[in-house]
Amino acid sequence: MNDTQDLRDYSDTWLVIPCYNEGPVIQEVIEHARETFPNVVAVNDGSKDNSAAAIRAAGAHLVNHPVNLGQGAAIQSGVEYARAQPGARYFVTFDADGQHQVKDVVRMISRLRREPLDIVVGTRFAGQDNTQVPWIKRVVLKTVVMLSPRTRRLGLSDAHNGLRAFTKKVADEMNIRMNGMSHASEIVAMIDTMGWRVAEEPVDILYTEYSMSKGQSLINGVNILADGIVARRLT
Repeated sequence: MNDTQDLRDYSDTWLVIPCYNEGPVIQEVIEHARETFPNVVAVNDGSKDNSAAAIRAAGAHLVNHPVNLGQGAAIQSGVEYARAQPGARYFVTFDADGQHQVKDVVRMISRLRREPLDIVVGTRFAGQDNTQVPWIKRVVLKTVVMLSPRTRRLGLSDAHNGLRAFTKKVADEMNIRMNGMSHASEIVAMIDTMGWRVAEEPVDILYTEYSMSKGQSLINGVNILADGIVARRLT
């Protein structure tokens, strides 16, 4: 970072938001994020609702997938778009459903600017009260860590947390090939094999009525547990 740069200036930071059928909330999520982080690219991953129109209305950059390719592909498309923008130095993967909070991103970017780190991963389990995490997901996430020696070796307690901040080096080297939830284990594998310097940052996840109504605790729990099996192959 340039020593004269205002720490509140986030013109060098891009939020990457994968989006699939998030029409009811995506405009509000983007508008709130852009109050602090003006550069947002949202990837409309084959949504069948009004997500694309809502993304445009919120003032974000829009990347369209004509068909649903999965969250991993959406993140990769968004990162490729963002890393090509002039002046882009920091990147954040940010959920479209309102679960992630801008205040957490501010701290994560601050760490990247001040510490010798390449990537900061959010965690719900860093010595804090995690009772807000649905119990099914809490059990599943801890089980996945147990299934992955690589995750434990890297000291990660919440590798499936979608809130991640990283540098241009990571963005340039990132090459996600797995779709669905499996991309989380693939990112962990890249952290290890690429030698990216990693740290965790405690974050608060908002489990709203909207996100819970979409089956966050059960459906995602099953998907994440299945991904634990994939993680073993990547170890």
